[in-house]
Amino acid sequence: MYTIKNAVVTEQIINKSRFITYLFPVATEDEAKAKLEEIRIKHADATHNCYCYIVGDTANIMKFSDDGEPSGTAGVVIYNCLEKNNLTNVLAIVTRYFGGIKLGAGGLVRAYSSSTAMAVEAAEISEIIHYAKVKITCDYSNLGLVEKHLSEYEIVNKTFSQKVEIEFIIPEPLVEDLKAKLIDYTKDSILFEILENFNSI
Repeated sequence: MYTIKNAVVTEQIINKSRFITYLFPVATEDEAKAKLEEIRIKHADATHNCYCYIVGDTANIMKFSDDGEPSGTAGVVIYNCLEKNNLTNVLAIVTRYFGGIKLGAGGLVRAYSSSTAMAVEAAEISEIIHYAKVKITCDYSNLGLVEKHLSEYEIVNKTFSQKVEIEFIIPEPLVEDLKAKLIDYTKDSILFEILENFNSI
């Protein structure tokens, strides 16, 4: 999955209607709702403030609205654009000021689709990578072997006492393979603990 790094605003005029698109990175549904309310207040005089937000590592929280446009011509169109780009933790709002010329259902779909796509294209997209913070406790006799296997990872702490404790950051998908290798190479004489899991973009 991917997300956006920074907020983006784009604008286009279609048959005298003004379409302003906002993209915001959001971490929670509450944050998405708060940003949406900000834009609704800012553009209280707009004809429509259509939106979609997708939140969660697996894009499991999602909501969209046509905000008065004909059903299926705005909210789901915005969603389809975000989903096609594998985006999550993102809020998209397309604000429309009606210019006096009706676009028809097909025209609205094209307008909301192109407005969202324009904003996505302008955004800085980043992959969401899952990391684990791990602590290894080992004897001094195994220190060289352990350090050799951790050379490509970020070491965040080392403690030297009766044994050596090393805390490091590793991409989550690599954890089990590294754990199996180290347990095998040290003949099951290390302690391997996952301290926390987190995402980075």
